[in-house]
Amino acid sequence: MKTISRLFFIAGLASLSACTPSQKNMEAQEAASEGKNQVIETIMSRRSIRKYKQQPVEQEKLRQILECGINAPNGQNKQSWEIRVVNQEYISELDSLNRSLAIAKGADESKIRHTSYGAPVMIFIANDTTYDFSQVDCGLLGANMILTAKSLGLGSCCLGGIARTMKLPEAESLLKRLDLPENYNLLYAISFGYPDESPAAKPRKAEKIKFVE
Repeated sequence: MKTISRLFFIAGLASLSACTPSQKNMEAQEAASEGKNQVIETIMSRRSIRKYKQQPVEQEKLRQILECGINAPNGQNKQSWEIRVVNQEYISELDSLNRSLAIAKGADESKIRHTSYGAPVMIFIANDTTYDFSQVDCGLLGANMILTAKSLGLGSCCLGGIARTMKLPEAESLLKRLDLPENYNLLYAISFGYPDESPAAKPRKAEKIKFVE
């Protein structure tokens, strides 16, 4: 009798385990039928964030962002990028320099924004000037990192102007500390952190899309 009961118990467990995957498949099919797609939702809900919480980004999340970045498509697998993650001290020094340069140009000090918009993480991306498609590769790299950040609950903002500042004579020591190879050009930076705002989407110009026959 005990043997029969034990057999029924084992059979029940097998039946339960067999149902679990199919149930998950059904849920996935239902989600698909409702038009839900996590990748598309991430892309469409991403916004450039210019206000961040004073909350550090976990190292595990930062590693995931970087790993997804370097797994971006790139020409001939050249991986023609250099990536530099800077610390808070570096960001503070860059912010001080940016502020002093802006004041020297007559900017209203009260209106000068933080270099990283207050984000705790900045990542610099440089391209290989000897490869003509390197900028494309670096753009794909950045897009991967930005979307990964969004999927992990983080915000980001692409910072193009900072590259100009970094190439000024006053920023020579900061640029040197990035230790970029001789043939690499600092292209842009991205700030990452926990968002403290939820900006609305800006309209996109669909008329710029044309199908060529």
